[in-house]
Amino acid sequence: MMFYRFADPWVLGFLVLVPLLAWWKLRGSRARGASLRFSNLGVIKNLQRKGPARARLILLGLRLLVVALIIVALARPQSGMQGEEVLTEGIDIVLAMDISSSMLAEDIKPNRLEAAKEVAAEFIQGRKNDRIGMAVFAGQGFTQCPLTLDYGILLTFMEEVKVGLIEDGTALGMGLVTAINRLCSSEAKSKVIIALTDGRNNRGEIDPITAAQAAQALGIKIYTVGAGTRGTAMYPVDDPFFGKRYVPMQVDIDDATLGRIAQMTGGRYFRATDRTELAGVYKEIDALEKTEIKVQEYTRYSEQFYYFAGLALLVLLIEIVLAHTRFRKIP
Repeated sequence: MMFYRFADPWVLGFLVLVPLLAWWKLRGSRARGASLRFSNLGVIKNLQRKGPARARLILLGLRLLVVALIIVALARPQSGMQGEEVLTEGIDIVLAMDISSSMLAEDIKPNRLEAAKEVAAEFIQGRKNDRIGMAVFAGQGFTQCPLTLDYGILLTFMEEVKVGLIEDGTALGMGLVTAINRLCSSEAKSKVIIALTDGRNNRGEIDPITAAQAAQALGIKIYTVGAGTRGTAMYPVDDPFFGKRYVPMQVDIDDATLGRIAQMTGGRYFRATDRTELAGVYKEIDALEKTEIKVQEYTRYSEQFYYFAGLALLVLLIEIVLAHTRFRKIP
C-alpha cells in the first residue's frame, strides 16, 4: 500500500509566512511608489495601467511560489510503501506406503492402493512450504521420491507406484527405516512420517518397533494408518481358466504394533475401513501438522524533497528570466 508523509511536518508551519510576505510586499510597493513630474499628463493618461501591475503580481507570485516550494522541500516529503514478509517454518514429511499384493483388495474402492494414492495426492496438493517425499515397501523398502518442494514431480512419481515393483511381503520396519533415512539429516522444525499399511510385518531385517525407536531418538513423529475393513475383504485373483475372479481374504492388520509405533514417537494411529474414513485420516493429519507462518510487517520510505527543490529552482529561473526580459523595469 502506497502513502505519503512528511518527515519534518513542523516545517510546514512556515507556510503561514507566504501570505504575510505577499501582504507586506504589496503594501510596501504601494507606499514606496516612485513619481515623475511631467508638464503634460496627457501622454501618461493614454498609457495602459494594467500591464505593469499585472507584471508585478506575476513576479511576486512566482517568488512566493519558490518560497512555498522550498518550505515543502525542507519538510522532507516521503512516499512510503507498506508490505509484509512471510516467514515460514516448513515441515518435512515422508509418505511411507505399503505396495504389497494385498493392497489390491477392493474393500476400499477402487482398491486399497489406488484409494491411498488418491487421498495422499489430495493431501500433497493441500500443503504449502513443506518438503514432502515418498517411500514404498513390500518385501523390502525403497525411496520412490526424495524430499522435494516440487509437488508436480512427487505426484508423477506417485502415479507410477503399483503392486509388483518389488518382491511381495510386508516389511513395515524396512519401510519405516527408508523413510527415517530421508529425514535423519533434515533441519526442519518438525519431521513427520505417515505410514500406511494393510497388514503386519512379515519380512525385512528390521522390525517396526526397532525402527520406531530410531525415529524416536531422531525426533521424528510417525502417524500410522491401517487401511482395510474388519473381517474379510474381496481380493482379485487372475485364474488361467476362468479369468479374473474374487476370493475372500482375511484382513490382518496389526493394530497393536501400529498403535505402539505412533505412541512411541508422539504420533497417532488411525484405522480406515473405507474411502471416506481414509480421506478423513489425511485431513486430520493435515490439521495436526500445520506449518508455522510468521508475518513481519515493514514500511519503506523514499525521499521526494528533490522534486519540490527542483521545481523551486525551475520557478526561480523563470522568475529571473521574466524579470530581465518581458517584465524588465525601466530605471
